[in-house]
Amino acid sequence: MSVGTVSPGPARRTARALGRALHLPFTGTARGIRKATHAHGAGESGLGKLIELHAVNGAGDVMITVALASTVFFSVPTDEARGRVALYLAITMAPFTLLAPVIGPLLDRLPHGRRAAMAGAMLARALLALVLSGAVVSGSVELYPAALGVLVASKAYGVVRSAVVPRLLPPGFSLVKANSRVTLGGLLATAVAAPAGAGLQALGPRWPLFGAFVIFVSGMVLSFSLPHKVDSSKGESKALLAADEEHLHLHARAEAASDTSRKRRLGLRTVGPAVTHALGANASLRCLSGFLIFFLAFLLREHPLAGQSAAVSLGIVGVSAGAGNALGTAVGAWLKSRAPELIIVTVVAVVLGVAVTSALFFGAVGVACLGACAGFAQALSKLSLDALLQRDVPEQVRTSAFARSETLLQMAWVVGGGIGIALPLVGTLGLSVAAAIVAVGWLSTVRGLLASARRGGSRRARVI
Repeated sequence: MSVGTVSPGPARRTARALGRALHLPFTGTARGIRKATHAHGAGESGLGKLIELHAVNGAGDVMITVALASTVFFSVPTDEARGRVALYLAITMAPFTLLAPVIGPLLDRLPHGRRAAMAGAMLARALLALVLSGAVVSGSVELYPAALGVLVASKAYGVVRSAVVPRLLPPGFSLVKANSRVTLGGLLATAVAAPAGAGLQALGPRWPLFGAFVIFVSGMVLSFSLPHKVDSSKGESKALLAADEEHLHLHARAEAASDTSRKRRLGLRTVGPAVTHALGANASLRCLSGFLIFFLAFLLREHPLAGQSAAVSLGIVGVSAGAGNALGTAVGAWLKSRAPELIIVTVVAVVLGVAVTSALFFGAVGVACLGACAGFAQALSKLSLDALLQRDVPEQVRTSAFARSETLLQMAWVVGGGIGIALPLVGTLGLSVAAAIVAVGWLSTVRGLLASARRGGSRRARVI
């Protein structure tokens, strides 16, 4: 009997075809995501891998947010929840406010270990998610220090990511366009992970945290897949976020006199006034974001929007803010770096007008519009700040400036959240405070930003 090639039977062929059919949606989706993140040279430069890493980061963070919100906020009556969230803020946010100014300078000392720092932030959150998985069930005090650790690690990752982006720009890419892509990746991942986290929460309070553990471990591995140039600090120095003439002249005299001790004390570079004014406007919007998150969370739980439940009311505002943020990011990518000072002045003015109108005519439509406008303005103004950092700050100090500006913005969010917790649950009063927050930021920066725009934003005239 001759031995020949035996063709697979009908059952085997059917099984293979079924396997390919079931596998195709996942492999096809993966190829589509990879094609989108690696388009226009992003794959060759390494930006595509950073987009994927930031998507993983966003998915993990939303899993932890779902678990903590269910434990601290939704599981108890409103009055008790307010006290628990206030305690949560006091135990976690207050120490973070003290630690935040240290994060940027500390990471400045690790220019050769950025991939390791990002991987470390992922690993720390993975391990802390396991600690939280026990704390959410037992209600032990471990919940608060573990939550603080997650918060610090998350912000440390954000600071390093901001410092890494300039190293991964593809040819012809502006920094604002690169940041738009990274941010959109995170937003899309958050939109996908949020319902998945809610589904895991239905199985039990631990399951979203187990999901976060798996996600952050994969993020740790992905961090080391970034290009080695991320760890290069060749030609970099530290930036000092100040723009007053005294610092400029002191630094110039110190440099002329070769006074190295004074130069170390002042910082090696000083950014220009356009950056500092833009940072002030962005800080007001970030403060507004923190305020609205906490204030509206309690207000809508106690007084839902007309005809809606508390959960639906919160969902409407959350979806509005998310949609506004995504739209702002998309518009930022389209506008690129055109007139960033005017963009910031305009979007903050629009938010101020909407906040005043919402305070005067408090209602469901006004609250939803304010959430959408705040999300849109925060995204677009942050991208404009990125453009100013790219334009006015020399490359050798840009990563340091990114780290320090991100730290200041996170501190502004903490302050806004604290104000939101402290206010009485009166809608008109709260939105009036929101308008005041935006007004302070806009009025204190509009003149400087318009003056910078009129001067044409000289690249290096104000940078020593």
